[in-house]
Amino acid sequence: MPVVLFRVDDRLVHGQVVIGWGKPLNLGFIALVDDAVASSEWERDLYRMGVPPEIELRFAGVVDASREVATWRKDPRNGIVLTADVPTMAALCRAAAPVERVNLGGIHHRPGRTLRLPYVYLTDEEFRMLEALAVSGTEVTAQDLPTSLPVPLERLR
Repeated sequence: MPVVLFRVDDRLVHGQVVIGWGKPLNLGFIALVDDAVASSEWERDLYRMGVPPEIELRFAGVVDASREVATWRKDPRNGIVLTADVPTMAALCRAAAPVERVNLGGIHHRPGRTLRLPYVYLTDEEFRMLEALAVSGTEVTAQDLPTSLPVPLERLR
């Protein structure tokens, strides 16, 4: 199967992604897209420690990821493409279109962000980026776990 989830989660690889999403989706790989992590060996090693051996963890910066998405989509295993922030996901979606759906997971409080859901805080600019994705045909929803109901972007205003 192809990539089954494009997710924004500022904690990147952690239990909610690996166990909460990974088990129900029967993941074979996680593609972590982050320029800083992709260029840092010690950060890659740190994230690898949070993933069981049956799930491959791949690393790429945005430019490389935009070229790799086609390969990831052809992988017979289920996969997640994971970014830490909305701008990275928006850039990846533009470069690797079409992306059918984007899931907003844990986007936590920082200065300038507004509470949209208990687990999603967004700046106005981040919200505009997500609206642009929606206008281009990408369904954007917030959903912390697969057992929760997805919340449409319109409800995050």
